[in-house]
Amino acid sequence: MVLAPRFSPGGKRILYTSYQTGAPQIYMKELANSKITVFKNRKGTMSFAPRFSPDGLSIVYSLEHGGNTDIYVIELSSGKIRRLTSAPSIETSPSFSPDGKKIVFESDRSGTQQLYVMSSSGGDAKRISSGNGRYGTPVWSPRGDRIAFTKQSRGRFHIGVMRVDGSKEKLLTASFLDEGPTWSPNGRVIMFTRETQGERGVSSLYSIDLSGRNLKKVVTRNGGSDPSWAPL
Repeated sequence: MVLAPRFSPGGKRILYTSYQTGAPQIYMKELANSKITVFKNRKGTMSFAPRFSPDGLSIVYSLEHGGNTDIYVIELSSGKIRRLTSAPSIETSPSFSPDGKKIVFESDRSGTQQLYVMSSSGGDAKRISSGNGRYGTPVWSPRGDRIAFTKQSRGRFHIGVMRVDGSKEKLLTASFLDEGPTWSPNGRVIMFTRETQGERGVSSLYSIDLSGRNLKKVVTRNGGSDPSWAPL
């Protein structure tokens, strides 16, 4: 099983999480020659939710060990790994700001899933989500002015956006299950996964304008999930 493929800034590589060895582990594929690099887990750990830095020189990801999940960064040239969070909670779904100076992520350190922003070097994090419900899968916009997210509230899932300080929250969709937003390169459209209800529920790709209008199903042969836009 392959999850959440992500393009590199130059569009020449793809990051993804795979269960090929039985536990989640991060892989990187070169599109030109199909060469695959495996970021092997240390014994007793699981790694997932990887994303490239804006310059493509490092990867931010989550690593689980002993029931605790934190955020790490690995430099691709040296293999050097840095731990960015150390809270007794689950920190995951990190996403760099376009200038590479900050990272947004989700954490349940407050007791429920919320969104936080910290320096890309780690340190104190500021909570930016404040509404009722659970927030997850945050993604910084290409323009750097907004963050898209998934919100679960009152039995419904939503794709929403907010400003980077948490203000101006706007929910764009409402459904049985909407999740995994990804921005178009121009920052005007968001694509996401929508799953229908029931035992025979099907996952499909949808897109919606930042205004909350023009909801469209993206037709694929066998459904789809975890979309990722290639850079221009």
